[in-house]
Amino acid sequence: MSLPALLLVHGAWHDSAVWQPLAECLPDVDVRTVRLASTGEDPALLGDLYADSARIEAVLREIGGPTVVLGHSYGGAPVSQTAGHGIVRVIYLAAMMQDVGDTVLTPTGGVHPPYWDVHAEDGGLRGHFGVTGPVEVLYNGVDPQRAAAAAASLRPQSLASVTQPLTRAVWHDVPSSYIVCAQDRAIPAAFQHSMARQADRVRVLDSGHSPFLSHPAELARLIREEMAV
Repeated sequence: MSLPALLLVHGAWHDSAVWQPLAECLPDVDVRTVRLASTGEDPALLGDLYADSARIEAVLREIGGPTVVLGHSYGGAPVSQTAGHGIVRVIYLAAMMQDVGDTVLTPTGGVHPPYWDVHAEDGGLRGHFGVTGPVEVLYNGVDPQRAAAAAASLRPQSLASVTQPLTRAVWHDVPSSYIVCAQDRAIPAAFQHSMARQADRVRVLDSGHSPFLSHPAELARLIREEMAV
C-alpha cells in the first residue's frame, strides 16, 4: 500500500530548509514543505497565523490527494487552523495542539517565554520576536556544527502569529498523532503530554526540540509508522 503525501510545516524563526535531513530519510515518500508567511527577513513584511494557514492550504490544493500534515512547535497552530483539503492525519511534533479560541500564548496567560526576544507594537499584539540562546534552547542534542548553522539561519517571527486565536481545530475532524520530545528545552515535555491527551495516538522520542536535526532516522521511522495507521 502506498503512503500518502507528507507535508512538513516548520516552527517559528525557521524555514523549510530545516527539513532536509528528515526528508533524506524518507526517500520513498512524497515529502512537501511550506515556507510560512510569519517568518522572514523583514519584520515589516511578516504575515500572521491566518496567512500561514492559507499557505498550507495552497500546498494541499497543489498536492490534490491524501496528505499527512506534520507541524513542529509553532507550526502546530497554523496546521490546526487549516481546513481539510485531503488531510488524512495530522501529526504534532513537540507542537502547539490547541482548540478553537486559543492563541499560542493562551497557556502562559499571554506571557512571553523567557527565551523570546520581543519587539512589540500595538499593545503587544503586533511586532516581532527572535530567540536568545537558540543552540541551548532549540538544538540540544544536535551536532554542534549543524546547530550553529541552524541558529545562523533563524529569522524574525511575527507576534501576530502567536496572538491570533484559532477559529478551527482540524484535529477534531481528522485522526491525530502527537510526538513528544522528552528532552525538549523549548516546550517542556510535561506540557507536551498535556496537549497530547487530545491526540488519538501519542509517541515519545528521547530528543530535544529539533529531532529532525538530531535524530532524523528515528523521527522518520515514527512518522512512517503514523502515516501507515
